[in-house]
Amino acid sequence: MAVRVLIVDDHAPFRALARMVLVADGFDVVGEAGDGPDALVAAHDLHPDVVLLDVQLPGADGFAVAEELAAHPPAPAVVLVSSRSRSDYGNRVAENVARGFIAKDELSGAALRLVLGEETRAP
Repeated sequence: MAVRVLIVDDHAPFRALARMVLVADGFDVVGEAGDGPDALVAAHDLHPDVVLLDVQLPGADGFAVAEELAAHPPAPAVVLVSSRSRSDYGNRVAENVARGFIAKDELSGAALRLVLGEETRAP
């Protein structure tokens, strides 16, 4: 069974690209959201296994949204993404409830599986 993913990013072109990459790598993209409030509603309605969550969202940032998602079991695994590097966020990534971080230009199914602790082959 394919891993169900919700993509959250305020840039529609990135959401479209991420969808294309992840679907090609065997993931089931069940939805998209453009900001934190929509992400919370979509996660509640769609029950994804994973939320691919942009750090820099309008309003509440991805760190805050990840904390909110974790507060409502069953919580999906959250993987933060950003056009900036992980080091730009200091300890915030490690101290957050998110499972991990992927730079947007490194997004692939293999990278997502690695963060999730799965084998890198397609399901």
